[in-house]
Amino acid sequence: MTTVTKLIENRSNEVWAVGPDDFIFDAVKLMDEKGIGALAVLLDSALIGIISERDCARKVILENIAAKEVCVKEIMTRHVFYTDPDQDIDECLSVMAKHHIRHLPVMEDDKMISMISMGDVVKEILAEQQFKIEHLERYISWEESF
Repeated sequence: MTTVTKLIENRSNEVWAVGPDDFIFDAVKLMDEKGIGALAVLLDSALIGIISERDCARKVILENIAAKEVCVKEIMTRHVFYTDPDQDIDECLSVMAKHHIRHLPVMEDDKMISMISMGDVVKEILAEQQFKIEHLERYISWEESF
């Protein structure tokens, strides 16, 4: 069983975020610079929302919103699902799939400490499965040698 702690243990502790009054353009620019697909929206270090590339594409382009003139708070997702460091990653995957989301902030003592993506979780689950397969193959090979 792999927990979120294991998933994030080798990452920097930097949380990429914007404020609710920042412009959408600046949020997209930051996502591009950091190579990430979502940002936390923080107000006085409290998580109040999340904004993703998907939010920006759907709302800015389809609704013809001026990204350099409209604030993040106008399009951010306000109901944010999150996880904690002790959560099993299989449970995280279940939450993500059930709610059709790709990013989960990691919260500890009401403070955001990281963000995990669907890609992070799937890669870790696949690595676990590969380890189990290799272990079983070695065991079968060992059994057959007797």
